[in-house]
Amino acid sequence: MPHHVGIIMDGNGRWAKTQGKGRLEGHKKGAEVARNVVQWAKNLGIKQLSLYAFSTENWQRPKLEVRGLMSLLSVLLPKTLPDMMQNGVRFKTLGDLSPLPSSAKRAVQKAVEATRHNTAIDLILCLNYGGQQEILAATKNVLRQALLQDHPEQAIEALTTSTFRDQMWCHDIAPLDLLIRTGGEMRISNFHLWDAAYTELYFTNVLWPDYSQQHLQHALADFQGRERRYGLTSEQVQS
Repeated sequence: MPHHVGIIMDGNGRWAKTQGKGRLEGHKKGAEVARNVVQWAKNLGIKQLSLYAFSTENWQRPKLEVRGLMSLLSVLLPKTLPDMMQNGVRFKTLGDLSPLPSSAKRAVQKAVEATRHNTAIDLILCLNYGGQQEILAATKNVLRQALLQDHPEQAIEALTTSTFRDQMWCHDIAPLDLLIRTGGEMRISNFHLWDAAYTELYFTNVLWPDYSQQHLQHALADFQGRERRYGLTSEQVQS
């Protein structure tokens, strides 16, 4: 069973279109599915679940849709807080929250604080998140620290992939084992780029509002049938 699963929840808008509804209705339905997926993941033994809720590029969407998404976050997150407490969900975020509206930031901060002692599963909501932006922020941190040293070049030469990841937003989260994308698109869209080096990828045509527990189980079964070699040969792994 993967320890950390990430999901790109794609297809809300297309689902709404097939139903003759506005895009925001698709996002509302998608939020219901996200709430269910956390429970399914917990029951299946997953310890960390990253949901790609809003990317750094999503600000370019129509203003009405962006305002609607931020409003959904402000309204729905407090409503799900009792469930998170009851089910032992620890709520965390990944990304730069500073541009979010104050109401959304308050809802996020309250959920983070209220659930910080829960241990059943970590729900990591990726908000205003981008993998390139995360790597760039880590690089700046590394350079700032190196410049404070007596020998900056030596500090930079001593850098490893492990110590670099310690400077990333995801430093306190386990590396991603399985990345699931719904909606039929076959790209990772700036999501967990550093960990994607050896993350197992799983793509499905199912639109996110139609995603079910059975679909999640299929993805996990597929993952369990794979051999993760990390650059080794199959014989080396098996031995």
